[in-house]
Amino acid sequence: MASSLLRTSFLPFHQSQDGYSNSTSTFHIKCGINGVAVAQLETGNASKERNKMVKGGQQTRQIKRFLNFSGEKPFTPLLDTINHPVHMKNLSIHELGKLADELREELVYTVSKTGGHLSSSLGVAELTVALHHVFDSPKDKIIWDVGHQSYPHKILTGRRSRMHSILQTFGLSGFPKREESIHDAFGAGHSSTSISAGLGMAVGRDLLGKKNHVVAVIGDGAMTAGMAYEAMNNAGYLDSNLIIILNDTKQVSLPTATVDGPAPPVGALSKALTKLHSSREFRQLREAAKGITKKFGGQTHEIAAKFESYVRGVAGGSGASLFEELGLYYIGPVDGHNVEDLVYVLNEIRSMPAPGPVLIHVITEKGKGYAPAEIAPDKMHGVVKFDPKSGKQMKSKSGTHSYTRYFAESLIAEAEEDDKIVGIHAAMGGGTGLNLFQKRFPDRCFDVGIAEQHAVTFAAGLACEGLKPFCAIYSSFLQRGFDQVAHDVDLQKLPVRFAIDRAGLVGADGPTHCGAFDTTFMACLPNMVVMAPSNETELMNMVATAAAIDDRPSCFRYPRGNGIGSILPQNNKGTPLEIGKGRVLREGSGRVAILGYGTIVQSCMKAAEQLQMQGISATVADARFCKPIDGDLLRQLAREHEILITAEEGSIGGFSTHVSHFLCLNGLLDGKLKWRPMILPDRYIEHGSQNDQIEEAGLSSKHITATVLSLLERTRGRVRGLDFTD
Repeated sequence: MASSLLRTSFLPFHQSQDGYSNSTSTFHIKCGINGVAVAQLETGNASKERNKMVKGGQQTRQIKRFLNFSGEKPFTPLLDTINHPVHMKNLSIHELGKLADELREELVYTVSKTGGHLSSSLGVAELTVALHHVFDSPKDKIIWDVGHQSYPHKILTGRRSRMHSILQTFGLSGFPKREESIHDAFGAGHSSTSISAGLGMAVGRDLLGKKNHVVAVIGDGAMTAGMAYEAMNNAGYLDSNLIIILNDTKQVSLPTATVDGPAPPVGALSKALTKLHSSREFRQLREAAKGITKKFGGQTHEIAAKFESYVRGVAGGSGASLFEELGLYYIGPVDGHNVEDLVYVLNEIRSMPAPGPVLIHVITEKGKGYAPAEIAPDKMHGVVKFDPKSGKQMKSKSGTHSYTRYFAESLIAEAEEDDKIVGIHAAMGGGTGLNLFQKRFPDRCFDVGIAEQHAVTFAAGLACEGLKPFCAIYSSFLQRGFDQVAHDVDLQKLPVRFAIDRAGLVGADGPTHCGAFDTTFMACLPNMVVMAPSNETELMNMVATAAAIDDRPSCFRYPRGNGIGSILPQNNKGTPLEIGKGRVLREGSGRVAILGYGTIVQSCMKAAEQLQMQGISATVADARFCKPIDGDLLRQLAREHEILITAEEGSIGGFSTHVSHFLCLNGLLDGKLKWRPMILPDRYIEHGSQNDQIEEAGLSSKHITATVLSLLERTRGRVRGLDFTD
């Protein structure tokens, strides 16, 4: 049996009042015992056995550094020399550890001024340094799943000078983006895509006779999605050389907070990985099998195979057993904050002639090195500008809550009176507001993990049993479960209610998170009721409407951002609306009508005020429903006005398309009516502020005003030249 050494691999960081933190880096004195050593991570009262990790046969002593989080520009002499990964090749282990510390200082300094994704990036400083030290990007492909953790990668690949622009209009993207850098091998933003993309690249490499490496870095949260398992299953079958790094943080890299703190990944795999951390026998037996092979050479293949079989038996039910049954060669757990261990393992894998698919299980801590992020990694996941010393975020004051909050409070009010109402989300309790619902009804709220397909069909099953499921999912993420919406819900007319958050333009997260298409793909379904509120009061009414619809599925979309301050119903309990009926908000003189769908109705009202200043009295209506559409309202607007504008924050194929279909079928475009749809352009809108995106899309109140004036032949000027303000 192989022997083992214990060592302390890293210590907790503590934030001091002067803005400096203790950083403990490690390097090793060679004293291998039978080629095997085990690392120990001491974290408070955690059991020693649970926290042992694989390392490369050396003992550690530690050097303490003080990290500068004072808010002043940090002194980063090593980082200042890095403009390309090639500049890291000759750095020593000691220098690589120092570089990781400087990366953390740079990250906190930069993101404190711009906002962005912080905790995830802090957690992979050493891993990013090790990857770029060992591999040769861009020849070797490094793929970051989701991309929240890609900031250190961006800094080390020549974009440090532009980090001040991250998430800003015309600035760097917050995610890997192929158009931005040759080092971004694959674009990201959504979860669990990296292994599939990496496998495709690996197989493509083999077909073309290339020799480069492909590395996919995926978090334990992203591992809750079925797509990751589909990819691993295929990888094991195809047996191409692919390196998968499981970045195990014990937290989903999303705004998943419960009311009591951050949420762990959901599901059996998370439990299996936790069990694997404590499987000392598994690691020792595996290392012993390797040692026998090295000592006796090719004559002991049979003995080694028996050892391997026994190892799998010892680890039965663990994460390693699962991965290896899929055909992946498992290595780990590895201390993800020890550069030497990482470099050692990565070099060993890189030098293997034909390892096939390999999974390296790396243990990291989100927010590592910066005390505010270590204490509250969920709150420091996606941040606005903040004070580096304290971590306090400089959130703007608002007299209203977010639409997400109004949805949650309204759903709670409905559930107080109806015990059949349940909530479902896909690892987005904090993002969807269902963390508040969970606090009130812990047995009636279900976090299914990053698994939108499962979430939808799980909700369908609940509906089959007579419950009233509300499935709260971001618009861009619901795309991932469309077949389930169509086949499992709509086809069977099951009364699942879809609360579609982040509909429309979302600002800094850009095109990967833009909710442009939900109206288009939901309203094409024959049985779906499709709604959009013009304000927070209407949102509460639509929650009540959806709760009352019990013979078919329904959905309602609402944006990122705060309400307008409309008068809320008593106790946040909405009133069910008449299905398929809109309303007129402002009566005009008869020439111009503006029909809005969703919160863009507020811009329609502002446009009417601007037109009034030009002597034009416009009618403004709130459609409320895309499906069933209000035919009576459309006939009224078409027959009583010369000009009809429809406005929505959605793509082609959405509300305006349904309006045009109705107008054409009913002969309402055969006369003198001038109808113009105002929708999102048929392209992806890049990241930036929501106001900038609205301007770029041509959907502000001044653009609506300009469209009306052009139809009235009042102006031939450029839209952007008009002097109107919202």
